[in-house]
Amino acid sequence: MDLGITGKKALVCGASAGLGYACAQALVREGVDVLIVARTEAPLRDAAARLQAQGGGAVACVAADVTKASGRARIFETQRDFDIVVTNAGGPPPGDFRHWDRDTWVHALEANMLAPIELIKATVDGMMARGFGRIVNITSSAVKSPVDGLGLSTGARSGLTGFVAGLARSTVARGVTLNNLLPGTFDTARLASNFAAQATRQGITPEQAIAARLAKHPAHRFGRPEELGNTCAYLCSVHAGYINGQNILMDGGSFPGVF
Repeated sequence: MDLGITGKKALVCGASAGLGYACAQALVREGVDVLIVARTEAPLRDAAARLQAQGGGAVACVAADVTKASGRARIFETQRDFDIVVTNAGGPPPGDFRHWDRDTWVHALEANMLAPIELIKATVDGMMARGFGRIVNITSSAVKSPVDGLGLSTGARSGLTGFVAGLARSTVARGVTLNNLLPGTFDTARLASNFAAQATRQGITPEQAIAARLAKHPAHRFGRPEELGNTCAYLCSVHAGYINGQNILMDGGSFPGVF
C-alpha cells in the first residue's frame, strides 16, 4: 500500500534505538524525510547511517534532550516545519509513591507530558496552515491498564492522553490528526534490562523471568518493534485522516477488558 507521504517531513524522538528507531525506519522506507533525535550522539549517528543506507527518504539527526527547552530549541534551529511528529521518551523508573517528592514528580511530568505538549505546540499550527499533519505520541499500555509501581509514568502519560483528547477535536477539520500508540511488552533493549533487574530482585535468571512473563501472555511472544513502527507509519499516512484522538493499544491481547 502506498501511504501517500513520500516527501513529507517528520520529526521522530527517541529514535536511536527501540520503538522510536522502528518508527523512523518505517517512515524512511515510505519516502519520508526524517529528522531523528536522541540524547547520545554516537548511537544516534549510527542509527542515522543505518536508516539512510536502507534507502527511501533523507535522514538527518540532532543530538538533543527533548525534555529540556534548550534541546527543543536545538531541534527547531535545525528545522522548523514538520508534517509528522512522533513523540517518544523513556518512562521514569518504578517505585513506591511514598518515596517520590515534588521534584521527582516534576521531572516525570516534564519528560512524559510537558515535553510532548511543547513539541505539539511548536508544530501543530504550521500543520493546520498547510492542511496536513500527523502527530503520534508513543505512550504506554499502562495508561489503559495501570501497573502498580508505575505511578510516575502512568500519571504523566495520562495527563498527555487527556490533553491530546481535547486538542484533537479542534485540529482534524484542518487535516491534522493526533493519536497515541500504547505499546505493551516489545522486544527491545529496554525490556531486556527490565527483565535483568527483575531477575536480580527475585534471585532468578533473566531467562526464567522472561519465560514466566511469556507463559501468561496470550500471544506467548513479545511485540516486534517493526510491528509498532509500521502501525505508526500507517497512522501518519493519507489513509488515516479519519483516525483521530485515539489511544491504540498494542499489547498482543494482554488487556483483559472489552474497551
